Amino acid sequence: MNENPVPRLSKVPFIIGDALLLAVAAWLAFRANPLDTWHVVLLVTAVAIGAWLAVAPFIIEFRAKTKLTESEQLASAAVQLGNLDSLAHQISNATSEWQHIHQSTTHAVTAADQIAEKMISEARNFGEVLTKINETEKNHLRLEVEKLRRNEGEWLQVIVRILDHINALHQAAARSGQKNLIEQLTQFQNACRDTARRLGLVPLVPPAGAAFDGKQHQLLEGQTAKDGAAIVDLVAPGYTFQGQLLRLPVVVVKEIAPEKDEESDAQLSFDDRAKTPA
Repeated sequence: MNENPVPRLSKVPFIIGDALLLAVAAWLAFRANPLDTWHVVLLVTAVAIGAWLAVAPFIIEFRAKTKLTESEQLASAAVQLGNLDSLAHQISNATSEWQHIHQSTTHAVTAADQIAEKMISEARNFGEVLTKINETEKNHLRLEVEKLRRNEGEWLQVIVRILDHINALHQAAARSGQKNLIEQLTQFQNACRDTARRLGLVPLVPPAGAAFDGKQHQLLEGQTAKDGAAIVDLVAPGYTFQGQLLRLPVVVVKEIAPEKDEESDAQLSFDDRAKTPA
């Protein structure tokens, strides 16, 4: 920054005045001899005024420089105050921006919290829907499985009854003594049993004359026998389905074989033997 020029005071008039006063004082000092009071007062006054004139320009310049320095300091202070105003304005703007950013951040955080709550609620609702769907599917599958099991049990009972009736017909043919009929019914029974084996239904037929075993055979209702008794007749074969026992063979042993005609034995059906333990 360029400094303002300091005004210069001409010292020539002061020097001339000082010289004149000193000349007057010298003239008075050399002329008046001896010096009286009046001359001494004039002499001192002239010297004092001359001395004042000698230092007056320096005092005036000092005061001017002092005022100039003060004015420069005041200008610098004004400039600094202007800078402070600008800084205060910048601080105010920064504070405003910070408040705006803080508000924007608060809104963003609030929106994020709301979105997170909505996501959690949607995930919970979705989980509940999936749970309901799974429960519905499980119940549906359970009903289907139960229905299939019932259907399986029903058609197993139907097939077992059919095979029992076929076995009864075969036994009746065997008692009739007609070879052609026996052969035809034997082939028919074997074919039916082979078809049943393909479905997993396997007949259990104990050989004639085998020993009775209460764990592997059963008797008609109301009959009893000891283990080891000879089996003399097969009332109905036993069956297993896919390795699981459905019914033990129903047999007649020698000790308790009742007297009965051939026609009543031939017409013994599965419904008449349904009361036998499985």
